[in-house]
Amino acid sequence: MIERSPLSHHPIPPGRTQFDHAIRNKRKRNRLLLLIILAVMAAILWKSILTSDHPFQDNEITPAPPITELHPIVYAKQTELIAEAKKAGINILITDGFRSTEEQNVIYARGRTEEGPIVTQVQGGHSYHNYGLAIDFALRTTKGKVVWDMKYDGNGNGKSDWMEVVEIAKRLGFTWGGDWDNFPDYPHLQMDFGYSIRELRKGLRPPAE
Repeated sequence: MIERSPLSHHPIPPGRTQFDHAIRNKRKRNRLLLLIILAVMAAILWKSILTSDHPFQDNEITPAPPITELHPIVYAKQTELIAEAKKAGINILITDGFRSTEEQNVIYARGRTEEGPIVTQVQGGHSYHNYGLAIDFALRTTKGKVVWDMKYDGNGNGKSDWMEVVEIAKRLGFTWGGDWDNFPDYPHLQMDFGYSIRELRKGLRPPAE
């Protein structure tokens, strides 16, 4: 008996049904093989994204030379700040400069997992101190006592010594932590050179000159 196509009145030659079936199976196999290849390629691509220094991943950090001291420009400006303040009759003490990631984590633990008041809102690797770009200061009274009194007027000119130091620091290019809205840090001065913490964590560094 000769089969007829439901869409045609022409007879289907003997053996044609088996041939069409073989073609359909081959096409199915080809499609399946193509899907497998695409899946493998997608998996390889995804793995390369996860293991590369992808711009949208904060956890990926490009290896960079370890930082162990203040940036040269910050150090020079710190020296100028001390000298300029002394000319105004104000003695200041730099209480902190470069701070390692481990030291930052110890400070961050205060008021959280350790006793004491909270003194920082950032963990290790998220402070400009960790990249040698920040310093903290305090005032030294005429009697040699170290104070953080923002109203203290040791030079007797009717102005706050603290704010006079801040004014000098800003003129030298520092940013003052006391201007921060979310968590003011009054002893904090920094020079970020336009670099965000995210960029610093990825290994970018401001030039030394």
